[in-house]
Amino acid sequence: MRPGTRLVQKLSSTRAFARIAPHVVPAMDRAVHRLTRGRVLPSARMLPGLVLTAKGARSGEPRTTPLACVPLGPGGGWILVGSNFGRPGHPAWTANLIKHPDARISWRGKDVEVRARLLEGAEREAVWEEALRFWPPYATYQARVERQIRLFRLEERADAGPGDS
Repeated sequence: MRPGTRLVQKLSSTRAFARIAPHVVPAMDRAVHRLTRGRVLPSARMLPGLVLTAKGARSGEPRTTPLACVPLGPGGGWILVGSNFGRPGHPAWTANLIKHPDARISWRGKDVEVRARLLEGAEREAVWEEALRFWPPYATYQARVERQIRLFRLEERADAGPGDS
């Protein structure tokens, strides 16, 4: 665990963080990621992160969102947690992936074509337990909301060609 992680976990579990972070963290991540051509994602200093580009559920236009992720190791893909910082509604990016599961991520400076799958049932429960071990504040987020937090598994697309997504 990196120095300061417990402090960040404690802070990120507060309601004040849930009010402020959604407006500050993604904007900062997007700006720095763009300026460094995908090499730096500030929030990834504390836990792994990627930048998701998916078609908007309603507009069909590309939507770019920096997100924390649980990397599953070489060839294993990534888990995304739709916690929305413990706020009531599902984050928009989750609806985008449900409607348009083929997407692109920027992972450690590389663009990767992926397919997303919403996890349900026993598979979701097993992954949820893994996500809680990875970032315990997710339990606080879930306790604050009535909705079930959406979990997605992203897997690299073998069928992706140039210009896909």
